[in-house]
Amino acid sequence: MRYLPHTDDDLREMLQAIGAPSLDALFGDIPPEVRLNRPLALEPALDEASLMTHLEGLANKNESARMLSFLGAGLYDHHIPPAVDQLLLRSEFYTAYTPYQPEVAQGTLQSIFEFQTMVAELFGMEVANASMYDGASGAAEAVTMSRRVSGRHHIVVSAGLHPEYIETIRTYLHNIDDGVDLLSVVPVGSDGRTDIGALENALRDDTALVLVGYPNVLGVVEDLGAITAAAKRRGALTATATWEPYALGVIEPPGAFDVDIAVGEGQALAVPPQLGGPGVGLFTTKKAHVNKMPGRLVGETVDQAGQRGYVLTLSTREQHIRREKATSNICTNHGLIALAFTMRTAMLGKRGFAEIASQCLAKSEYLKAQILERGQGKFTLPESGPTFNEFVVRRVSGHASPLLATLAAKGILGGVPLGRFFPERSSDFLVAVTERHAKADLDRYVDALIAV
Repeated sequence: MRYLPHTDDDLREMLQAIGAPSLDALFGDIPPEVRLNRPLALEPALDEASLMTHLEGLANKNESARMLSFLGAGLYDHHIPPAVDQLLLRSEFYTAYTPYQPEVAQGTLQSIFEFQTMVAELFGMEVANASMYDGASGAAEAVTMSRRVSGRHHIVVSAGLHPEYIETIRTYLHNIDDGVDLLSVVPVGSDGRTDIGALENALRDDTALVLVGYPNVLGVVEDLGAITAAAKRRGALTATATWEPYALGVIEPPGAFDVDIAVGEGQALAVPPQLGGPGVGLFTTKKAHVNKMPGRLVGETVDQAGQRGYVLTLSTREQHIRREKATSNICTNHGLIALAFTMRTAMLGKRGFAEIASQCLAKSEYLKAQILERGQGKFTLPESGPTFNEFVVRRVSGHASPLLATLAAKGILGGVPLGRFFPERSSDFLVAVTERHAKADLDRYVDALIAV
């Protein structure tokens, strides 16, 4: 049956309403030679049972969905309980994706308020917004916000910041200030951390912000104390970008180091990795800078009867306020993914969150030790700095990509080749471990590495 709900009577009524005598007359402005004068070349229609069988057959061809995965580099395969998806199916959630009429969207506003509270506590910061599009756009918005706060223009980022985040920042800064050199990238040292000496040399009197990954793209936890101290000596703001939020369950949050802005990616606590998205950007700052913050901020208040209520305290896009006062073109928050983040975080609680973080760390350290012990002469771990659940493995002889292709043929996604981001590191690959990996999975991975 063709899925065209209009009957012949419906068509006649609509044509009569617009004054067209027939469908051919309606499309009369389309040249005859470009019209399709035959039915579409589609396969025969299937009944529902046959269609489900057909779709299952197609899904079974997706071998990577059943492979043992150690991919990371910004998106992570953590457990998301089915309860999260089930709760998201409530119509009041998935239809009201943004509070355009906040006074009648109290449930949506409350969920955003809870999200903000959790994110601020996770990062150890004073205030969080209602979310951004993703971690990369959050990092770029941190850059533009720092320019508003400081009145300066120059930005310093670490080479340990995710390369895709750096490219997003470059896109934001493109053609600003008549092409003046606005962005300096400082290298990482042999331990995988930002080179503090190079950072100090890169700082200028007009530097607005120093931005680093925390942990960085090599999986290494940066020395935020030294970085913030160097920035403050030149009057610059500091910011961090965290794309693996579970790391903040075992390492000191950015707020403990007096950073000015802390952003991140919340995908790991909201949805599984799926073709690169969707994600949800996390954005926090100090209360002193709240009026310069992009996006929206939901606040708690009381109504005339003294009952608790929620309002859009700040909404800083030109759609809502005078254009010259707008801080960003971010028009909404990723409401549904932010809600999933909030649900999952609430289900875990503080103890559950810390437990998963501890599992990730312990399993990652076990895998590192096994690779070093059993892979002597074949593999090394080039970075000596502390890591959380992600680390770099170097193939002693040969490139990483052929090795990873061989592992994939054995049903293992062995990691992300760093040559994709850094051509000079074609022998290196990035391995990510989560709580979903059992000890048997880790042992199988090492066995496969050694065999290859």
